[in-house]
Amino acid sequence: MMSLVWGSSSPPRPPPEAAVSTMAKKCGGSRGLLSSSRGVVSNSSGAVASCASGFPSFLPKEVEKIKDPYARNLAQRMERLPVQIGSSESFIMSSCVKPQKQSEINPVVLLHCFDSSCLEWRCAYPLLEEAGLEAWAVDVLGWGFSDLERRPLCSAASKRHHLYQFWKSYIRRPMILVGPSLGASVAIDFAVHHPVAVEKLVLINASVYAEGTGDLAKLPKFLAYAGVSLLKSIPLRLYANLLAFNGISLSTTFDWTNVGRLHCLLPWWKDATVSFMSSGGYNVISQIKQVKQKVLVICSEQDHIISYKQILRLRCELPCAIMRLIPDSGHLPHVENPTSVAKLIAGFARNDRC
Repeated sequence: MMSLVWGSSSPPRPPPEAAVSTMAKKCGGSRGLLSSSRGVVSNSSGAVASCASGFPSFLPKEVEKIKDPYARNLAQRMERLPVQIGSSESFIMSSCVKPQKQSEINPVVLLHCFDSSCLEWRCAYPLLEEAGLEAWAVDVLGWGFSDLERRPLCSAASKRHHLYQFWKSYIRRPMILVGPSLGASVAIDFAVHHPVAVEKLVLINASVYAEGTGDLAKLPKFLAYAGVSLLKSIPLRLYANLLAFNGISLSTTFDWTNVGRLHCLLPWWKDATVSFMSSGGYNVISQIKQVKQKVLVICSEQDHIISYKQILRLRCELPCAIMRLIPDSGHLPHVENPTSVAKLIAGFARNDRC
């Protein structure tokens, strides 16, 4: 179960100096930390930010309680884009963070862990932009902050189709697809089915050897909904954070718990999660050896969720892969050690060698 971890009425005020120092240490520096948008923000998708807070109106109001300045800044940049998933009139307003400029290098597309959101990239995203990369942070269908009022199916196949339609509509170039934890399964599944859309893969502490959701797919609906309700509980999320991160303070643990469960407060979250669970989830074991792209495998030395042995197995089974270790980081190094992760991704994006 733990391998499925993610991960005011006035304008936001700069956090206290001590808080900035703590967050900057964890998130790779304070450059650009306190920059934020002001006033009303609108775009072609109709997503409008609140004049008071600067956050998009589609985010739960609890976003205003989050203290992490990196999470606040990235949340303020989120928007929804229409993605066609069926007939010409069938669209999903899909949440993401768009790049501010295009790069000559193929774009980097950032996925996230199970039951998480693109806010997972709050610390590393600014560093990737500073490195000159065209970075997209995309919410996988069924998680994150997309509008799922119509309750679409959220199976692995549905998630793949949605991501392909997103890529086809907005990215339209071969991408460096980045998947942490279960997001690595999402990335492998997508790369095998749509190889033209993917130039390279980056897999971070990859959760790729689970055989789907197993017996959970057979649960009666009332038990499935009861189990899913437990997933968003604060005690379970706190425990998951204690496992996922390496030595963060209690106050930071509580705040990052609020970041990680923010999307669970949307009205369709339970239905989308049960839909995924009942569908059988991801089983990509047989697809690993079919990956044709060059792959960077990133492994944290202090990961207490995915074993080093599993990462070595993945490295050996992938036809063309290199492996790099991140010291002093837990399961989510792109949050704990974003400078190292951003440097590895940027170098891999620019380097054709495998």
